[in-house]
Amino acid sequence: MSHTAHIPSHRKPRRSASKLALRAGVAGGVLGTIAVAGAAGPANAEPVTETIEMPTLGSLDGVTGIASAVAASAEASQQEALDQNLRSREDAALQTASKEAKKAKAEAERKAAAERAEKARLKAEQERKEAAERERASRDSVRTQLTSTSTSDDGGSSSSDGGSSASQGDSQTQAPSGSAAAIVAFARAQIGDAYVSGGTGPNSWDCSGLVQAAYKAAGIDLPRISYEQSSMGTSVSLSDLQPGDVLYWGSRSGSYHVAIYVGGGKYVGAQNPSSGVVEHTMDWDTPSGAVRIL
Repeated sequence: MSHTAHIPSHRKPRRSASKLALRAGVAGGVLGTIAVAGAAGPANAEPVTETIEMPTLGSLDGVTGIASAVAASAEASQQEALDQNLRSREDAALQTASKEAKKAKAEAERKAAAERAEKARLKAEQERKEAAERERASRDSVRTQLTSTSTSDDGGSSSSDGGSSASQGDSQTQAPSGSAAAIVAFARAQIGDAYVSGGTGPNSWDCSGLVQAAYKAAGIDLPRISYEQSSMGTSVSLSDLQPGDVLYWGSRSGSYHVAIYVGGGKYVGAQNPSSGVVEHTMDWDTPSGAVRIL
């Protein structure tokens, strides 16, 4: 519908030729009837005074009103369609907004859960580190106590070191002293640690890494590799061992495993990934030989 349809025209509506002819015909017929009646009547008859109303243009105005009503109805229908389209768009926008809100809520909950999991992991990691620190501090305390005790006894025992090596019966049970005590104390303090190839502590070791660290606790530097460690010092018999001696498996210059003799027919070593650092008797896995470096 034109946007100017509702503006009334300043021109007088034109009447169609057919409508004008119809009206003229009706008027002519009426006038003719009156004339015939007058001629046929008596001469002294009363003149006809009855007024006959002519058809008017009211019917035409009614048609115009109907057209206006139809136009108004069409405009109302168009407006209703526009309103319905607007409501449909609003409903679609609300549904989209609802979906986006649900998606944002789900994402926020996922991020919150991830943050809680990360906090829990960090807390567990911190607790594990603190427990490891406490365990290490406890080992250091034991090691310091053993070292202090052995150092205080070093003066009286040093003179007897030569005689103890001559007595094979006492070599399996004698208490370590001096540097040997520090080496033995360090090795035993690591029992229960993990075995890791290439490990040099403080909580994981391989066999030569543990031997090197134990000797370093006594102020003695050893090579890092097992066959180099077994090549040092003096070769000793397994029946003449003293605490602190280095045991080896394989040949002296080509050993593949080393450990520390701790006295009482036992040794401590970083055995393997399944056992870790353990203490065993000599007959559990008899070594090939031993060297004395002290």
